[in-house]
Amino acid sequence: MGSPGDRTLGEKGIDRFRIARDLQEIGEYLELGRTERFKASAYFRGARALQQYVGDLERLIERGRLTEIPGIGPALSSQIKEIYATGRSSYLERLRKLYPHGALELSRVPSLSLKKIRQLSEELGIQSIADLQAAAMAGAISKLKGFGARSEEKILNSIREIESRPAVMLLVDAVRVAQEVMDYISLFPKLDRIELAGAARRFQETVPGIELVASSSSPRALREHFLRYPFILHVRENGRKACVVELADHTKVSLVSVSREKFSSAWLYTTGSSAHVAKLEAVAQNKRLNLSSNGIQSRSFSRAIKPPVTEAAIYRRLGMQYIPPELREDGGEIEKALKGKLQDLIDQDEIRGMVHCHTIYSDGKHTVEEMAHAAQAMGLEYLTITDHSPTAFYAGGLKLDRLKAQWEEIDRVQERVSVRLMRGTESDILADGALDYPDEILERFDIIIASIHSRMKMNEDQMTRRVLGAVKQRHFKIWGHPLGRLLERRPPFDCRMEEILDAVAESRAAIEINGDPHRLDLEPRWIKEARKRSIKFVISTDAHSVRGLKNLRFGIGIARRGGVRRPEVLNTLPFRAFQKAVRP
Repeated sequence: MGSPGDRTLGEKGIDRFRIARDLQEIGEYLELGRTERFKASAYFRGARALQQYVGDLERLIERGRLTEIPGIGPALSSQIKEIYATGRSSYLERLRKLYPHGALELSRVPSLSLKKIRQLSEELGIQSIADLQAAAMAGAISKLKGFGARSEEKILNSIREIESRPAVMLLVDAVRVAQEVMDYISLFPKLDRIELAGAARRFQETVPGIELVASSSSPRALREHFLRYPFILHVRENGRKACVVELADHTKVSLVSVSREKFSSAWLYTTGSSAHVAKLEAVAQNKRLNLSSNGIQSRSFSRAIKPPVTEAAIYRRLGMQYIPPELREDGGEIEKALKGKLQDLIDQDEIRGMVHCHTIYSDGKHTVEEMAHAAQAMGLEYLTITDHSPTAFYAGGLKLDRLKAQWEEIDRVQERVSVRLMRGTESDILADGALDYPDEILERFDIIIASIHSRMKMNEDQMTRRVLGAVKQRHFKIWGHPLGRLLERRPPFDCRMEEILDAVAESRAAIEINGDPHRLDLEPRWIKEARKRSIKFVISTDAHSVRGLKNLRFGIGIARRGGVRRPEVLNTLPFRAFQKAVRP
């Protein structure tokens, strides 16, 4: 249950992370049974909601108001109350008795059904993947009825695939899980600071795991506190300064815990790519300094130089400009920083308008007014309403009658909000390169995002001609999520990108850097190529809800990885200038 310092619900209560863990395990058992997947999803949502809840949970429990937390219904409320009061869930205990010990872990092997898991448990006592692998290598499984040599080999291949499969997760998921872990670590009373590091801090689109750096006057005790996190499945490493664990959802999390004076050095070390850090070490060596996660030491003297208090101070000590985390990939940033030639990157607070937003008129979740109020609350000057065009019928694309109704509603809402609303569309680029809607309609929009949503498998020649045809359209001003990728689901479509970028530069159109965390399109290497051609950008959210407006931070992160600066981004302009720049 953890130490008294772990409590978040009062002296007699169980902490919310422990309760969430039990809800998660209930969901996993329900999912394993394959008959109550909808119910399993409800438990997963409830566990997530409880982890993320920051209010007074004890007060809600005592007043019987748990269902006020989004994602917590009456059934989950009852479970939470029982766990809080007794430290156990009778429902979870019943579920555990229904399945063999280790069934949840063994269910990760694709070739194993629940029936086979039961048989392996009963006949061979197998309770883990390690047990399963040992039995298969010893030839014991092939002797069981219903298995045989081919089944045994298939099991071994599945285990090898699990072990060799790169543990990749989307950036948005990494950030979410990292925040949940940091919320737990923050309960440690002697914590000074905790920060995200690694590939996620560099805003890579997908990351192999989560890296955290924390400082405390008691680093060892801090690590021990972390190792009591209820969602840990395995402890992979537990060293003097760092530990690595695998969570129940198989996310790898590493924590480096150091004293306060060593924090900045450790944060720098764990943020940069290995190539970036190696080159920093070479720079330090040339200056007769020793760069390490313990700080900077002089090689000329036995005494240590006082460790810097910030990352910027470390870079200064090495004779270079501060290098933003997004650039720490050994892509020439160190050489530029040594010469003082790094330029300031775009910051989120420089964005003045929200671009590429959907409403309930197509496939969005909120009304024009709800989106407008949300943008206004964020302090933005303008908001573009860009619902889908008719060809995207699957996404509720607007035919002319619906478009007319939308424009009328935009006019009505504009009278009630100060944020400036722009009438736009996400117009499909058709197979022949034409834009959806007739020209007489296109010219009446304030802004057009032109995107490809269909026929993604055209060959390179066909797709290149298609996009070039769109670029030549007189109403083409912004190329939306340019290569159509969906991370880990759909690769970028084939085309001659450099040829298209040349045409976009000649047309003086702009390119969208799409902040939807499942797209993050355009990727940084093509952003850099576009910048070489002086192409302008819009950094968008592709928001389909009020919550989706928060996608902006991901668009900003990808833009910074590509080296984008404020003057290169159209939606850093004030309203009138932006309106003029994007008018069809």
